[in-house]
Amino acid sequence: MADKKAILTIDGQQIELPIMSGTLGQDVIDVRSLGKFGHFTFDPGFLATGSCESEITFIDGANGVLLHRGYPISQLATQADYLEVCYLLLHGEAPSEEEYQEFVSTIKNHTMVHEGIEFFFRGFRRDAHPMAMLCGLVGALSSFYHRDLDITDPEQRVRCATRLVAKLPTIAAMCYKYSISQPFVYPKNALSYSENFLNMMFSVPAEDYKIEPAVAKAMDRIFTLHADHEQNASTSTVRLAGSSGANPYACIAAGIASLWGPAHGGANEACLNMLEEIGSVDRIDEYVARAKDKNDPFRLMGFGHRVYKNFDPRAKVMRETCHEVLEALGINDPLLDIAMRLEQIALEDEYFISKKLYPNVDFYSGIILKAIGIPTNMFTVIFAMSRTIGWISHWHEMLSQPGAKIGRPRQLYTGANEREFQPIKK
Repeated sequence: MADKKAILTIDGQQIELPIMSGTLGQDVIDVRSLGKFGHFTFDPGFLATGSCESEITFIDGANGVLLHRGYPISQLATQADYLEVCYLLLHGEAPSEEEYQEFVSTIKNHTMVHEGIEFFFRGFRRDAHPMAMLCGLVGALSSFYHRDLDITDPEQRVRCATRLVAKLPTIAAMCYKYSISQPFVYPKNALSYSENFLNMMFSVPAEDYKIEPAVAKAMDRIFTLHADHEQNASTSTVRLAGSSGANPYACIAAGIASLWGPAHGGANEACLNMLEEIGSVDRIDEYVARAKDKNDPFRLMGFGHRVYKNFDPRAKVMRETCHEVLEALGINDPLLDIAMRLEQIALEDEYFISKKLYPNVDFYSGIILKAIGIPTNMFTVIFAMSRTIGWISHWHEMLSQPGAKIGRPRQLYTGANEREFQPIKK
């Protein structure tokens, strides 16, 4: 794996560094031995640093490729459902029919949450952000399952993973219901994963919620398209927390906190806020001109991606689903009109095409969620719910690898030199 060598010369001293090759993607230079020579690498933002080995997800941003365990995301999103993808990410291979049915049955058996969870909500204000509640509640789950937290036991790790995937939709829906002062809705095992979530979100005691098939399909695809995305900020946070030996619920809570940042999980929420700022189709040209002006601070949200320098492969599937949902629901919403016009401009305007500023998955998922009736402050909660399987799969993989060490980045210190401290009286 490391037949090639890189030679680093520092003050006349040559240091040999192994060059490692993965299955796909760029080769990496192994710099772990640099420390003993008195040097470290400096890479703010980890723009050129591989922090781990993983078999789960591969991204080629230049060519718009996203693979989960080797399978293209476009195939998984259109030929499998979310729970199949969950099984694939966690166990490494796609399930057989028997394995799939057993996995679905296990998930359904764990969708209920402990009654004590309801009491936690009483400590939150009704206007608390749902992500604040979700972060606290997921971290608190370890207090209910403290006898199943031996992270050295693979079976216990898988049970924790299954429990998290099963309970996140229930807890997420509870966060929404609490915020609008409606009673909680219990999960129904007769429904699919996405149908169950929609029912817990929108059903009320007075009448059942009618689940539109196109909406349930779109919800499942949103879950699938957000299931994992390699070593992003939140996944790296989960891995770093897990490297200390923290329990899985604390690690996932850390991932939720990281995802909450507007530069990460808040992108589709920011996209809807942008549409509201534009306000009218008549003002689109004005805002597009501002977006093209490098001296104007305004930016079009939901276009382009830090990783994908080509079309976001997830966006291709999401675009099709978006139009299916809008047609099925027949919604007349000015913001959706603005979004569709912006999409048209981005796909036809030479400025956007030359800079490859195509609509990304956040652009379309935000439109779909709004059309379904999900409030903007729940967008990141749904992202967290979807990404939990990716987080927990990376956590499980990391703990399965021999010789795992606690994460401990180094720094370039630029503070004061050593100096004498003076007591305050002097």
